[in-house]
Amino acid sequence: MSTTAARHAQPRAWLRAVVWLVEEAGHHPRTSQATLRIARDLAGRMDYTAGTVLYDLDGTAARCGLSRATVKRHVGYLRELGALVWVRHGSRRNLRLPGRPYAGTATIYAATIPHAYDRAHGNRIDGQGFGARVVGVPVPPVHTSAAGGSGRRVREPQSLAARPRKPVVEVDGTIEDTPRRRARPRTASPRGNSTPRSPLQVAADIRTAAQVRPHVPWTQGEGLRRLAYALRPLIDQGLNAHDIAAELTSWWLSWRPAQPAAYITAQLRSRTTVAPHADLPAEAAHPHTAGPTRNPSWQAWLRQRPTATELHEPQRTDTDRRHARLYSWDGWAEVADHYATDPDDALDLYGTRLCCYAVKRASDGWRTL
Repeated sequence: MSTTAARHAQPRAWLRAVVWLVEEAGHHPRTSQATLRIARDLAGRMDYTAGTVLYDLDGTAARCGLSRATVKRHVGYLRELGALVWVRHGSRRNLRLPGRPYAGTATIYAATIPHAYDRAHGNRIDGQGFGARVVGVPVPPVHTSAAGGSGRRVREPQSLAARPRKPVVEVDGTIEDTPRRRARPRTASPRGNSTPRSPLQVAADIRTAAQVRPHVPWTQGEGLRRLAYALRPLIDQGLNAHDIAAELTSWWLSWRPAQPAAYITAQLRSRTTVAPHADLPAEAAHPHTAGPTRNPSWQAWLRQRPTATELHEPQRTDTDRRHARLYSWDGWAEVADHYATDPDDALDLYGTRLCCYAVKRASDGWRTL
């Protein structure tokens, strides 16, 4: 990024430039349709605003139906064309992500458009290198009409300079500014995900998403803006990045959603765990649910047993339950022992889903001594 002569670009404009470089200009003799296939895969995963994308060598090879060596070669061709630059070099340093014994530092690329493309298309550029931007594009000529008219004169592109201030009007001999129209009030999002956000709140949400994404492996293919928008209900609950990462990890996904942000939004709409005192409605549909709470005899015994107040024990709060259900997934052995000694108290503290998970792990012989 610091040494390239190409300018930064967004995914759609970048893909148009890559198609021109490969199919029309022919600046690189070894590019082919495989280069375009890899470029389309990268563009589909790019952040829309920043134009950055994770390399994901194995995933790109699988999605494009190519070998790892072929993907490496053609990504190298894109870099030689000036269409990709390094944002961060990958390394073998273990990030120690939860649920993964080893995860190295990912390589991140940024989309760029070389000067040859802008020169061939007549684009006017302001600045140099990665931070350059397009300030003018050629206007297509206007053809004459079929009736023999002379045609309209080709207009120059609009200037990006600030518009001159409107002249003031005179009212009763005094000079007053022309009143501006009042802007229409902003309404809530039609999707109802959360309340309207100020720019500072949006930036804070993106920073939270940037802290959450490295700790939840199945969200790492999602852009930060889309991920931040999906996490708004959890952020509005007052959860910090660590709490949100623990909540997403507790969903225990053994697969990677194609659209993590959409999956999170759908799950949060169907669950009630975003409230600290609520239990998961999906517990009954969980494959390991035993459902002891629906046994009439067990319910009758619960009503007859002495309460915590009668036993002079401190009463458990919703905060205790929420903390236990978020942070006890790694300590499933203790949860299983608690359930073996006092099932009803374990269910009250950890919830049915976590208890069933712990009992299953213990019954399968996965407990470590």
